[in-house]
Amino acid sequence: MAGGKLTPRQKMINLMYLVFIAMLAMNVSKEVISGFGLMNEKFESSNVNSKQTNDQMLLALDTKAAEAKGEFAVAAQTAHKVKTITDNFFNYIASLKEQATKGFEVDSETGKLPYEDMDKGDNVDDWFTGEGYSKKGKEIVATIEKYKADIKAALGTEKKYSGIIKEVEEKFDLSDVKNKEGLKDKYLSYHFKGFPAIATIAKLSSWQNDINKVESDVYSIALGKAAVEAASYSNYQAIVVLDKNAYFQGEQVKGKVVLGRYDENTKPTSFSGPGKIVNGQAVISLTAGGVGEQTIGGQFTFAEDGKTIPLKFSGKYVVVPRPNSATISADKMNVVYRGVSNPISISFAGIPDKDVNASAPGLSKLGNGKFVMNPQGGNEVVINVSGKMADGKVASDKKVFRIKGIPGPTGTIRGEMGVVKGPKSNLEIATIGAKLVDFDFDVNIDVVGFNLKVTGQPTVVVQGNKLNAQCKSVLSKAVRGDQVTISEIKTRLVGAGGYLLPRTAPVIFEIQ
Repeated sequence: MAGGKLTPRQKMINLMYLVFIAMLAMNVSKEVISGFGLMNEKFESSNVNSKQTNDQMLLALDTKAAEAKGEFAVAAQTAHKVKTITDNFFNYIASLKEQATKGFEVDSETGKLPYEDMDKGDNVDDWFTGEGYSKKGKEIVATIEKYKADIKAALGTEKKYSGIIKEVEEKFDLSDVKNKEGLKDKYLSYHFKGFPAIATIAKLSSWQNDINKVESDVYSIALGKAAVEAASYSNYQAIVVLDKNAYFQGEQVKGKVVLGRYDENTKPTSFSGPGKIVNGQAVISLTAGGVGEQTIGGQFTFAEDGKTIPLKFSGKYVVVPRPNSATISADKMNVVYRGVSNPISISFAGIPDKDVNASAPGLSKLGNGKFVMNPQGGNEVVINVSGKMADGKVASDKKVFRIKGIPGPTGTIRGEMGVVKGPKSNLEIATIGAKLVDFDFDVNIDVVGFNLKVTGQPTVVVQGNKLNAQCKSVLSKAVRGDQVTISEIKTRLVGAGGYLLPRTAPVIFEIQ
């Protein structure tokens, strides 16, 4: 179009062509700007769901820590440190988003920002000065570095968390970035300087998405790591099991020391104590000493992950001239649970079973020294025991047991807990269930109803344990990445009459 003298008609055609090109460029720009807005909507929706999921995972970890303590309590402490760090950084990023949106009003009808008008980046100009950072820019860089340092300090040198620390370092690497001309730009300049406001907001939302993922990964590993530690040899309990707990003076004291998780393949590398190892257990044989309380002690040694782990044990027995105390032990710890039948063993040292009587609310005898306890009301139950000795005298004793309720179950989809992933078709045919995690009794739980919620869709209340037609209709509108929350799961304990279980924890299905 250049060169030579142009006619008035040609000049007009050229001018119209330039106007057309300019209009086309404006249209493309508007589409790109709107694209950033849609991207930001996705990030923010994901952030809301991630926050909810993370809160549920932290609640599950806290519940486990309260019940099991030990390694779960340590894992919960780490998780709460990470939550504090994450919340502080997440809220700081939110303040940067507020700065970037200053002067733009949310539409009262659509609830959206005016994306196409947010094509300028003036609001964050105070982050920069010349080719460097202003005071505000340096504050942002310092806050990111503090977040990385705090996460690293909270997770420590645990090998399980090394991948998370590496991911944080990579995603928030503030090194200079090479631009399209091959020159290096400052990190914030490369990502934010001169960009439209909506692009800045989308980038900041993606940062929030990244830190939510870090928080989620920490909770997942904390739960898994605590479960592994709980099964470690260092957490086993060595139990002294004697043939009886009281002996006449001069009798042979016989019994054994076993681990709380006894297994024939669980064999220590060494053992010290009053006996010898036979098939993975210490068989005790010694002569009872003087009258009074005596102690049996020793130590197992195990090899685990190249380390030597000592496991001490200690037990007591009483040497008496005649029977004067009862032996009462709960077969499944010193606690009885309301809603289930608790097996109880009761005996009186030196007295035959036929001459031993035991009584307590809800206590029934099954056979030789074996009873079953179905707790009634209250927080504890007292078992009174009496035994008739050979000379006709009666010895009596009693034992107090704590009564606890069955812990709240956790919802399942296809038997899986937490966040279950898969195609919609899997969820449509899945059975909604519930299970008691780490509960010592075999119980059957029926699901009789639940609520199904897809983001942006109305909640569906369901009777039974399968998705109904209304659920499938709502589910048909969900897309990949959407999360379906199964909550308000109603359960019934089979065979427990009117006993009601505590609230069932929800389960989430993420559509792939």
